[in-house]
Amino acid sequence: MITAAALAVLATACALGSWRFTRAGWTPRAPRLAIFLWQSLGVAWGLATTGAMLAYAVQPYDLGVLPGLIAFARGETPATPWDALHVLAMIAGVTALAVLVAVLLTAGVQALRARHRHRTLLALIAHDDPAMPGVRVLDHPGAAAYCVPGLRSQVVVSEGARRLLSQDELAAVLAHEAAHVRERHDLVLLPFAALRRALPWSKVVADAQAQVELLIEMAADDRARRYCSPRRLATALLRFGSAGAMPTPHGMLGVHAHNVMARVNRLVKPGPELAATVRYGYLTLAVTLLTAAPTLWVYQL
Repeated sequence: MITAAALAVLATACALGSWRFTRAGWTPRAPRLAIFLWQSLGVAWGLATTGAMLAYAVQPYDLGVLPGLIAFARGETPATPWDALHVLAMIAGVTALAVLVAVLLTAGVQALRARHRHRTLLALIAHDDPAMPGVRVLDHPGAAAYCVPGLRSQVVVSEGARRLLSQDELAAVLAHEAAHVRERHDLVLLPFAALRRALPWSKVVADAQAQVELLIEMAADDRARRYCSPRRLATALLRFGSAGAMPTPHGMLGVHAHNVMARVNRLVKPGPELAATVRYGYLTLAVTLLTAAPTLWVYQL
């Protein structure tokens, strides 16, 4: 019973923490740390929410969550008899866990299919350019620059974008898209997209997804700044925004018009770095969240 209560408290703390985190002002100063903290909150919330129900469900075994589930799966007889509340808790916990896993797998499969279809399409309508090795050029007058993530990742730019941008600006945009590919930001977004499918009515989940989308763009901007001038990248983003960039295909990562100005302001006038004590404090919090829920699943209080 103590384990179930502890997991319920942790789930509530993660929900309240996520609500507060959507209003945090420090995240643009440390986007990678903020992404890690969002991931920790999401994982801890999912495990704690389902774990609280399952911990109560397997209480008759007096073994803890994971050992109790193993005993239940083996058909072992519990130490105390089952009652209706424990049965309902088992049904609710297993159902919630199954839904979370199912939406994650569904989102992943749909993204893989969309990328496969898009690669097939690019093979027909895009071409290579010796001046830009490793980049596929799309014969389209609209401005577009995005990446196709995956094991066979590709960076794509349209003819319209090449005409719109200067050589330095184009190099900055390509460095940004290459950063998405290297850091596998598609995998960062996947759980949040899946959680949005599971909880479409939740404003906190919608805000979290939107914030993570912005944070991965900022993280890619930071990596691109190692190879180009921040102002070149900022002017390229402004040109995309004013020209009305093409929508990024489903399952790809590219320029989003709704977050351009936040990124431009950050590139032109970067804020001070987050203090080391604050950074380590948030890092410790994230690691604690990631370890607390699995520990409570394994060990009984």
